[in-house]
Amino acid sequence: MYSIFGLSHEWTLLVWALVAIAILIVMIARYKWNPFVVLLMASLFLGLIIGMKPLDVVDSVQSGLGGTLGSIAIVIGLGTMLGKMMAESGGAEQIATTLIDRFGEKRVPWAMLVVGLIVGMPVFFEVGIILLIPILFTVIRKTNISLLKVGIPMLAGLSTVHGLLPPHPAPMIAINAFQANIGTTIMYALIVGIPTAIIAGPLFGTYIGNRIVVQPAAGLSEQFSSSRQDQPERKLPSFGLTLLTILMPVILMLTGSITEIVAPDSGSGIAVFFRFIGNEVVAMFIATVFAFFSLGFAQGFTKEQISKFASECLAPTASIILIIGGGGAFKQVLIDSGVGDAIAHVATAAHVNVVVFAFLVAALIRVATGSATVAMTTAAGIVAPVLALTPGANIELVVLATGAGSLILSHVNDAGFWMVKEFFNMSVPQTLKSWTVMETILSLVAFVLILLLNSIV
Repeated sequence: MYSIFGLSHEWTLLVWALVAIAILIVMIARYKWNPFVVLLMASLFLGLIIGMKPLDVVDSVQSGLGGTLGSIAIVIGLGTMLGKMMAESGGAEQIATTLIDRFGEKRVPWAMLVVGLIVGMPVFFEVGIILLIPILFTVIRKTNISLLKVGIPMLAGLSTVHGLLPPHPAPMIAINAFQANIGTTIMYALIVGIPTAIIAGPLFGTYIGNRIVVQPAAGLSEQFSSSRQDQPERKLPSFGLTLLTILMPVILMLTGSITEIVAPDSGSGIAVFFRFIGNEVVAMFIATVFAFFSLGFAQGFTKEQISKFASECLAPTASIILIIGGGGAFKQVLIDSGVGDAIAHVATAAHVNVVVFAFLVAALIRVATGSATVAMTTAAGIVAPVLALTPGANIELVVLATGAGSLILSHVNDAGFWMVKEFFNMSVPQTLKSWTVMETILSLVAFVLILLLNSIV
């Protein structure tokens, strides 16, 4: 290892880790390199500069990438298929229409918040926007309400789920890295996420919607509003069936977690069965296959059409999966090189609360790289060693703190920023005042609630 200015071994490791992270940040944020390529480059650089054997570095990269994607890749793929079936069947539209009818026109922003929370569960944020933009534009046309007043709550729902609520793939990254309990994490996420989404969604949306008045571009609005007019004869699936389909993985995972709590050591057939169906991979598989029938065959689609939907929706997830794998590779090099232990020792010696530490690490990476997924994946590798040396820490709240940090201050280096800007037909300053502020409110309110919850439990 190349020593730096006579620093101790631990601090030399930390400095080189910071250099590797700086390279990662600069190449992604400044030079717009592909995050997967940069994560691999930073991983190889860190391992070699610290003194690992070259082949050991390669082994770390391979094991980190493979280990991270072991279940996450399956969850992403199945969740994307489930989301595609919702879009093609009109299930997402049915959820939105029913909730709007029941909430009433005056409470449309609250209805769109609920829609964002529900629809965003199995899919990534960008996919959720694509699913819900047609519904949003339809609502705007029917109610003549300010676009931001309705749109910000929808975005808040999608973003809250993305950062905090399993079985969304992003929180699952931290859950797997920290070995947290999924059921407990879901319970805490609901306690933290619902009030957070309300504050950043309908409340802030009403405030900013009265100050920034924008309308969707005419061509875009017409395109999305007529997205289902080519098949007017196709009935929408029922609200109850659609809701059951989208919530099925959550219900199954909660069932498995409850079994672990009630009968942790039971070897009975029933207990084993509930643990089996409560596994995140099995739960998503069951829900996706169920969706093929409930939102596919039952809606008149042929097996060829359903197969086409399942195949074509996977292509956009390739980049996301590779980025997550690259983050896992970087995490493994941090661990195998000894950097993880060095970070853990320094953090514990400084008596930094691990919940605060997780939030700050994720927030810094998020601001620098623009990617919530990269922030969560990389932060998980940095925080995991610290967590291992912190007995008594609430692991599930550390997961949520990592997720909260990964949402903060979305700006021009975030693809989501530009998606919102273009779909909402806003200028860059308007997007900063609305979307960026909303994301920061989400992050900070969630963090405060996590700290309060940590002091109680």
